[in-house]
Amino acid sequence: MLFIICIIGIIAAVVVMKTYKDSRVSKTSLLIALFFAVIAFGQMITVVPAGHVGVIDLFGRVSARTLKSGINIVNPFARIVKFSIKTQEKTEIMDVPSKEGMNVKLDVSVLFHLDPEKASDVYKTIGNNYQEIILVPQFRSVARGVTAAYEAKALYTSVRDTLSLQIRQQLEKQVSSRGVIIEATPLRSIGLPPRLTQAIEEKLQAEQESQRMQFVLLKEKQEAERKKIEARGISDFQQIVTQGISEQLLRWKGIEATEKLASSANAKVVIVGGKDGLPLILGSQ
Repeated sequence: MLFIICIIGIIAAVVVMKTYKDSRVSKTSLLIALFFAVIAFGQMITVVPAGHVGVIDLFGRVSARTLKSGINIVNPFARIVKFSIKTQEKTEIMDVPSKEGMNVKLDVSVLFHLDPEKASDVYKTIGNNYQEIILVPQFRSVARGVTAAYEAKALYTSVRDTLSLQIRQQLEKQVSSRGVIIEATPLRSIGLPPRLTQAIEEKLQAEQESQRMQFVLLKEKQEAERKKIEARGISDFQQIVTQGISEQLLRWKGIEATEKLASSANAKVVIVGGKDGLPLILGSQ
């Protein structure tokens, strides 16, 4: 509407400028025409913010070409609908069934963004609120379908990563063709009934205690084996030493020791021919 007013103003200013030959009137009309021209040109420029794309809607006809972020020149009669292509998050807290039919409270998020190449299709077939129409219902349905394949205790313990991956993969199949790209579906928390949670925690604690006892028994067994090997080594050493010692060797070692003591500066008396034939050493005291 403003563009049409500007065009009318430009035409009127030109007509006045040509009708009146007065230089003052001509200059004024020219300034007015330039003023409306600037405003009209501004109506042909649109700025798409960073992280957005623009969809061109000209009287109900949607162009397949989308505008990139930055300054774009467009038809002034067209309406530009801006869509965010940034990563967005939707969080859902829902009651989902387990394999045995037990209700589990699931707190899960989905990270997603709009496919910029399909923004015009999303606008034509769904609209601006594509999240509430396409993404959220499918997200809830997929989450309930995936958890129904697992027992409640498994959801609490070992399959969190698997559950998150399956939700993402199945959700991608449902919404990727509609222009929504799924990045991740992280699980925030899984809430079980209090009695079941207590039972699972007690079982886990018992398993940990059993593993601890197995470790202690293994350690004691290894220690007993070490002592057994050590005792066998000592026994073998003593046996080897015993076999190498004879009466003649002991007598010879005794004589050697006596000779060393006899040559010592300490006062002593050495009597040869003592008990068992070994010398006797008597102190001077």
